[in-house]
Amino acid sequence: MSGVVVEIADYDPAWPSRAEAAITELLDALPEVLGDIEHIGSTAVTGLAAKPVIDLMAAAGELAVAEAREGTLTGLGYRRHLDGMTDRLLYVREAGGRRTHILHVVTAESRPLRNQRILRDHLRAHPRDAARYAELKRALVAAGTAPADYSRAKTGLIQELTDRARSRLGLPPVPVREK
Repeated sequence: MSGVVVEIADYDPAWPSRAEAAITELLDALPEVLGDIEHIGSTAVTGLAAKPVIDLMAAAGELAVAEAREGTLTGLGYRRHLDGMTDRLLYVREAGGRRTHILHVVTAESRPLRNQRILRDHLRAHPRDAARYAELKRALVAAGTAPADYSRAKTGLIQELTDRARSRLGLPPVPVREK
């Protein structure tokens, strides 16, 4: 391992305001491209321990239009992260060599059914499940799980919770692993 470790922090009440500032900045920069932008991920769940990275999801009418304006995102400090996915665009923002934000750009049509949103809402409404998730994250870090394996190691619980949430919404289960 290269010395890189996963950091899990206690919930920080500043996370929502950091997300709102980033949302405002993005909407001001690309009002004709990005529609609804929302805070997703663990930092969007009050009380939940998380990697201190603000995850955002933005809706665009067409991904190609958003991709064509990538230079504006670069000017805001977001760089494209290519991961082989074709149903969304992914950008990361860093400061001091550490990731601070992740921006998922999805189509407005697909946004309501995105697992990240559904899981966030489920964790907000079900504190016991949020606590289970926090316990797992802390256990993985305590075990020295490599960053490359960390997300994969959470998949089983994330799938269970997302399936339950989707079922409550009358939606079929879909894989949470995008690759």
